[in-house]
Amino acid sequence: MKKLNFNQGWKMKELSGNAWYPVTLPASVMNTLLDAEVIDDPFYRDNEEKALEVAQKDYIFQKEFEIKKGELEYDHFEFIFHGVDTIADIFLNGHKISNTDNMHRIFEISVKDYLKEGTNILKVILYSPIRYIESMHEKDPLAGVDHAIQGYQHLRKSHSMFGWDWGPKIPDLGIWRDVELVMWNDNRIDDVYIAQNHEENHVQLDVKVTLHNQKNTNLRLSAKVISPGGIEEEQVINQLNQLEHLSFLIQDPQLWWPAGYGEQPLYKVEISLLNGEKQLDRKNYTVGLRTIEVKHEKDKWGKSFEFVVNGYPIFMKGANYIPEDSLLPRTTKARTEQLIKDCKAANFNMIRVWGGGHYPEDYFYDLCDQHGLIVWQDFMFACSVYRLTEHFTQNVQNEAIDQIKRIRHHASLGIWCGNNEVEEAMEHWGWPKKAEWRRDYIKLFEIMLPEVVMEYDPQTFYWSSSPSSGGGFDEPKNPDIGDVHYWEVWHGQKPFNEYRNYYFRFCSEFGFQSFPSLKTIESFTEPGDRNIFSRIMEKHQKNDDANGKILYYLSENFLYPKDFDTLLYTSQLLQAEAIKYGVEHWRRNLGRCMGSLYWQLNDCWPVASWSSIDYFGRWKALHYFARKFYDPVLVSLEEGEKNTNIYVTNDHLTEVKCRVEWKLRNNKSVILEHGDVETVIPSLTAVNCQELDFSSVLTAERKRNCYLEAILYINEEWYSSTTVIFTKAKHFEFLNPHLTSHVSENNEQIMIEILANAYTKYVEIQLDPDVILSDNYFDLSANEPKIVTIDKSVLPETITLKDIEESLKLRSVYHITHESQLETADISNG
Repeated sequence: MKKLNFNQGWKMKELSGNAWYPVTLPASVMNTLLDAEVIDDPFYRDNEEKALEVAQKDYIFQKEFEIKKGELEYDHFEFIFHGVDTIADIFLNGHKISNTDNMHRIFEISVKDYLKEGTNILKVILYSPIRYIESMHEKDPLAGVDHAIQGYQHLRKSHSMFGWDWGPKIPDLGIWRDVELVMWNDNRIDDVYIAQNHEENHVQLDVKVTLHNQKNTNLRLSAKVISPGGIEEEQVINQLNQLEHLSFLIQDPQLWWPAGYGEQPLYKVEISLLNGEKQLDRKNYTVGLRTIEVKHEKDKWGKSFEFVVNGYPIFMKGANYIPEDSLLPRTTKARTEQLIKDCKAANFNMIRVWGGGHYPEDYFYDLCDQHGLIVWQDFMFACSVYRLTEHFTQNVQNEAIDQIKRIRHHASLGIWCGNNEVEEAMEHWGWPKKAEWRRDYIKLFEIMLPEVVMEYDPQTFYWSSSPSSGGGFDEPKNPDIGDVHYWEVWHGQKPFNEYRNYYFRFCSEFGFQSFPSLKTIESFTEPGDRNIFSRIMEKHQKNDDANGKILYYLSENFLYPKDFDTLLYTSQLLQAEAIKYGVEHWRRNLGRCMGSLYWQLNDCWPVASWSSIDYFGRWKALHYFARKFYDPVLVSLEEGEKNTNIYVTNDHLTEVKCRVEWKLRNNKSVILEHGDVETVIPSLTAVNCQELDFSSVLTAERKRNCYLEAILYINEEWYSSTTVIFTKAKHFEFLNPHLTSHVSENNEQIMIEILANAYTKYVEIQLDPDVILSDNYFDLSANEPKIVTIDKSVLPETITLKDIEESLKLRSVYHITHESQLETADISNG
């Protein structure tokens, strides 16, 4: 076999135009025109509107390539298009060789009859997705989301490219993944399926290899399994059949674990097709040896929904992932890797690929394998009715097969889910309950897709919809059965403590909006735009009435901020506190609730949204909070009207011996009462360590100037701490903390020591350049310094200690209404 990468040497133009632009794949129309300075940045101010004009037109991508005479002697030639976005006709030397209408499919096109010696011309004509969906919607209107261009669900294209309540209407088009020309004679490997059977002290690895055809069975098949330590085991089969099975027995296997539970050792599986000593074809895979089950069984609370990994029920901690950029070619492995590392740094063990985007690149799953993030994988259906015509049915079936075969071998894959919110929407969103709509739903998500998963990936659990109680339109929002999306806090404008009324079995979506940082807003605004109700700020706020919701929650919890920048900061505090309130409650009920995936991890453009990391990779307050509320050992305080409970949650597979020291303090941090409790927290358990009654101490007046601090010690070493106040922050009598800083360094780190002379909350460190800190948005008691570190490895080499000191700014809750005061100490070398 010979394989040629066809990503280089393309050119693109508007179909009816004359100007050609050079292109390297992956490529899109809008990204190419932006790079050529033909169009303005669609993310800047209101330029999104101009993007729709671009998407109304048709375009051509063209490549000339040479074929030598000797190459034409191959028996088989195929073009493999790994991703065409979306409606296209493909021509080779003037002959139409294929058409596409699904960006989620892989198209293999036989072209032996159309190639010629010398110069060949490959053309891909891409047609406007907007014109297509508008015409389809006119013929057959289907229910869907209000924020997208109508008719989007008729086309197998990332739904959110047509607009969502966090994303712009930028329905780009292009060739968004690799193109290859493959040529071969005797045979090739069509498919490899790797199954695992775990027994005590060993794993049987079953490898099923399918050849392209039965021709030339005198070939040989070699299969190797290479351990993480480099130990090889090889098997060879002579006299091949089209379908072959091989089995490897791995003694004392090194198990793959999700992040926080162990290592992520990966075994290599190499399959080679040989003719004598000549290698005809080869497939390489990495696999992790593990079991992942999803238990959905009756119990005393209803019906469970829990992930069991290597025999242990594990609380899933993470967030929902959306496409990383509205212009797909700008997504890179380096950018995705940083995002995955940011997830691991915040103690995630799961990431949910949301069904309104697209299936991520291979490297996304490789990175999740390497960093221990279990992937909840939606099929690409979301919030919409789908019409199962004969063509649509075959199209999505082929899509599912392509993606299952591409992804199934990954250690990180934990679940296939049919769709996002379609079952709930059809039952509870007020859509017409048309019999044909419900029939097509059942056929697609409860018959066809589970059958495809069972055939091509029988070892991975299938769940028909998220949220769901198990399908069949049977109470998809039941809080005691299956998974739930909970939006009463935010959309319903319920207070944060409403979370405590629910003990969901698995909360796979819940969220709260905030604005991004001022640096991010400066990227798409002019100074006059910087008011949250300006036209441009509202263009970058896609959720109806959301700015008003933020102000409503702000009025309930904080004093009104003194300026625009402080309003942005306060919105992030609201978001972080809201999500913390829910997560800590569910983790205190570990065993009953077994998962928390907040909405959402990331952004596809600079916008006000539910993300914890903004478009430029800047951590919001929520992501720093996530690092703490997802910590494997969590100390949390459940304050009530009379009593406060101290909980410790232990996610580890072994028990934790700990001591919790508590202090009731006033706003000057003077200790009024104190105590401690020693306890052993069993593995995978949450324990109420102590109940404190301050009803005789905390009068109505003292609730406004007292707080409780809890410090967790493990093996008598400080591990973490938390504080809680007994009134809303807007009513607490915060004193000026007179924050000071002292900056020093050693060979590996820069250390920033922060000191306050009164109790304060949400201390924010701002620096240039942007950098991820060991902690941020933390609370401080008086005269108890906090040291925050920066790893030098993430800093540009040109940044000096003096640069850090001079750019450093501090603020806290006190400074929401008061001017910031930063008294910096001297710089020193540690």
